[in-house]
Amino acid sequence: MRVLLVDDEQLARDELRDLLKPEPDIEIIGACANAIEAIAAVNRLAPDVVFLDIQMPRVSGLEMISMLDPGRMPRIVFVTAFDAYAVQAFEEHAFDYMLKPIDKARLDKTLERLRQDSRPQDLGPLQPSPALRQIPCTGVNRVTLMRVEDVEYVLAKPSGIYVVGADGQERFTELTLRTLEEKTPLFRCHRQYLVNPDRIKEISFVEHGLAEIATIAGQTIPVSRRFLPMLKERLGIA
Repeated sequence: MRVLLVDDEQLARDELRDLLKPEPDIEIIGACANAIEAIAAVNRLAPDVVFLDIQMPRVSGLEMISMLDPGRMPRIVFVTAFDAYAVQAFEEHAFDYMLKPIDKARLDKTLERLRQDSRPQDLGPLQPSPALRQIPCTGVNRVTLMRVEDVEYVLAKPSGIYVVGADGQERFTELTLRTLEEKTPLFRCHRQYLVNPDRIKEISFVEHGLAEIATIAGQTIPVSRRFLPMLKERLGIA
């Protein structure tokens, strides 16, 4: 099993790494100090299992799950300091979890479950609201959490996914177009674009069944023939 460790505490990551190292069928492919790094690692490395801390700054473990593409979802083992009542809730939904500090016997039990059952877990019961309120964007030595209502549009390029606000600046995000389409009000208007319907100022209809959107901030976004009827329906345009 290819394993990714996610915890904002270095000591906790090192402790778990030391406990997993002797396991012959476990390959630790990475360790992340926050959820933003972890989203990128999941997309890039495609781990089989993620040992995920729940309580992390900025973006929690549960919020991170809601930001992952369901098609790339690994099995999740929660690492938590929650009390017994919260742990009971995890058990009722058949999720693997470990309490801090990690007990070796409990870890062995979790690993045995993972070895015996490779089916993807249903994360629905533990996710917060399916709607994302902010989109994590990464830059040089910084992470920006951009509110969805401030987004003009999202663009897919060969180099990745970029979120654009009223200032026109393209901000890179590790979230996929699919995730943003499913978990935000952003609407697909083109194979490469999502638009914020609340930021549409006007639509110009051009030749060959195509159109262009002008946003409130003056951005221009193409609308493809395929998505134009759905956009018109969304906006109540006859």
